[in-house]
Amino acid sequence: MAGRREDPESEDDSYEVLDLTDYARRHQWWSRVFGNNSGPIAEKYSVATQIMMGGVSGWCAGYLFQRVGKIAATAVGGGFLLLQIANHSGYVQVDWKKVEKDVNKAKKHLKKKKPTRQHPRSTHSLKSLQIS
Repeated sequence: MAGRREDPESEDDSYEVLDLTDYARRHQWWSRVFGNNSGPIAEKYSVATQIMMGGVSGWCAGYLFQRVGKIAATAVGGGFLLLQIANHSGYVQVDWKKVEKDVNKAKKHLKKKKPTRQHPRSTHSLKSLQIS
């Protein structure tokens, strides 16, 4: 770790620089855990190979999330559509008076706990900037 150096000329604390790359090379924890044949990918493959692998894996992840996102959006939208059709057909009955009562109750609750829009320190700093 970094140690202090005593310097009588300076009142500030000064620290020596620790080279983390050298420390990581000397203390390879993954070798103890996973064996001597394992190690960081940066030591096994060239930069071009790493960039190619990162690009391919990023493209695959994007493609997967695109497909899953479309399926999820279709499912949610289809669910809302089915609920509207069921409501229109009479399969679902909504108690609108209860909904209105709950919304009004939520409005009152939100008005009670209305957050302040200013940061506590901002009003103090603005008061000090005002010119008399």
